[in-house]
Amino acid sequence: MNDENDINTESKLTGHARIRAYLKTLDGSPGVYRMLDDNSRVLYVGKARNLKARVSNYARPTGHSERIARMISETTQMMFLTTKTETEALLLEQNLIKHLKPKYNVLLRDDKSFPNILVSKSHAYPSLKKHRGRKSSKGSYYGPFASAGAVNRTLNQLQKVFLLRDCSDASFEGRTRPCLQYQIKRCSAPCVGKISPDDYAKTVRDAERFLSGKSTGIQEQLAAEMAQASEEMEFERAAALRDRIKALTQVQTAQGINPRTVAEADVIALHMEGGQACVQVFFIRANQNWGNHDYYPRVGADTSATEVMGAFVGQFYDNKQPPRLVLLSHAIEDNDLMVEALSQKAERKVEITMPQRGEKAELVSGAQRNARESLGRKMSETATQAKLLKGLAEAFDLPKVPQRIEVYDNSHIQGAHAVGGMIVAGPDGYEKNQYRKFNIKNEDLVPGDDFGMMREVMTRRFKRLLKEDPDRTNWPDLLLIDGGAGQVSAVREVMEELGVGDVPMVGVAKGEDRDAGKEEFHRTGKQVMALRHNDPVLYFIQRMRDEVHRFAIGTHRAKRAKAFSATPLDDVPGVGATRKRALLAHFGSAKAVSRANLVDLKAVDGVSDALAETIYDFFHERE
Repeated sequence: MNDENDINTESKLTGHARIRAYLKTLDGSPGVYRMLDDNSRVLYVGKARNLKARVSNYARPTGHSERIARMISETTQMMFLTTKTETEALLLEQNLIKHLKPKYNVLLRDDKSFPNILVSKSHAYPSLKKHRGRKSSKGSYYGPFASAGAVNRTLNQLQKVFLLRDCSDASFEGRTRPCLQYQIKRCSAPCVGKISPDDYAKTVRDAERFLSGKSTGIQEQLAAEMAQASEEMEFERAAALRDRIKALTQVQTAQGINPRTVAEADVIALHMEGGQACVQVFFIRANQNWGNHDYYPRVGADTSATEVMGAFVGQFYDNKQPPRLVLLSHAIEDNDLMVEALSQKAERKVEITMPQRGEKAELVSGAQRNARESLGRKMSETATQAKLLKGLAEAFDLPKVPQRIEVYDNSHIQGAHAVGGMIVAGPDGYEKNQYRKFNIKNEDLVPGDDFGMMREVMTRRFKRLLKEDPDRTNWPDLLLIDGGAGQVSAVREVMEELGVGDVPMVGVAKGEDRDAGKEEFHRTGKQVMALRHNDPVLYFIQRMRDEVHRFAIGTHRAKRAKAFSATPLDDVPGVGATRKRALLAHFGSAKAVSRANLVDLKAVDGVSDALAETIYDFFHERE
């Protein structure tokens, strides 16, 4: 009975006392711990070499920073997971942080994948193209590049230099004459025999040599060929070679910094100011700068540079292949542990260093300068955004300055392929990872019923919020609806039915002659209003409306394009993309497949007897 009372008493404890109660259940094993509040929300995720020793630090009533003290005071529960090694604990910690997004952890907010250049080897004439995602295609990958723009610029110049094709294999096989790429000297037209297989293979090797950092020999070779062509009075060929040399030089110039002594590295530099942080990452591959990208991790006012850098490195490489060398501007805790974790992930030795002199130190210094300048621009933009949000609150008499604005719009063509779009804006601008699309599912709607579509979107949105976030931790402070009194009324009806009618809402309607600048604003129970033509808040609203319109239109077009390319074969069990292509190539159309007899279906390459019967039965079962 006493044990039961002890358990009940402990469950009611909070803060240091609650954490202290866990100590008797822990030993010195390595592992990961989670701190949770009274709503079971994860406040913090950490790893430890010795769980008992680490947790005992939190049990002390004094000696903590303001952020940690606040976190401890909110803690009512803890969860523990032991691991075999501290390295395993580190990897698990970073994975959990990215998945759970705890309130008090340093959090990498923008974690997109980076594009590569793929020299595809699945065809006798390899192609040169951009690739993002899993490296499942046969060929050689070069990257990462910091952005799609960096890849596209490099590809554009490489096509001028090496004249490699970028078309699909299907397009290649169907050509009977050279395409426009050949006419503008971006392709050597292997599809129609304008270049021999051996010569094309040589240009592929040259392209791979360049992407591997061996560009000097290629330039010398092209210069020698140009000189020979001039001597033989083949001036047109000499001019073409001159243009290729120029394009190659432009690639190297656009890359800016091209280190001599660093073949492969990520340069990671941090700058912190005013409670904000910017991390700049430069990608060095094959002695070439393949672009840079800036990040703005979520940090606390009292977070140290060491903690920010350590958290960033761990989360950044959670789903990326680390290079052989990582150059840092600031030291991290447990450097040896991070080296071991990244080496284990890469299955080869990875070095992490903070250089003090030489070319490596210059690379870090340059990245840190970029981080400082980027953070300065970001802080300036944030100040402007804060002023606009305050102006928005004043213009519409909002109870507080909005930190999360959700903007909605619908897109369709006479009711077909209808979608709803939602964008999110806040103090940091547009939060694109929060954008949502809604495929309109109500088949009873009259085509083009915008009010009905908006009702469906808002119903689904707020039913989900009520289910997943009943405490309203991440609810909108303001809804902007693209539409007038009718749209506002439809949305208000839904909100009242769901019991969330207290969420502020404004309808943005085109004004007289549908001119930008003459917008009218509709609110429930209030008169229609307008803002001054030159009011910055009006421009702010216009930009948000244009952004949601762009997003909704893009989503609608993607849905429409998918519908146009769909065939009845998509619904046949066992028929994937490869077999679909084989069937269409054999019969010419989906309609012809549906009419084919069983013997003909069995004759298709890759279609088994059992699958042929499945396809035949699918199209003839109604008969």
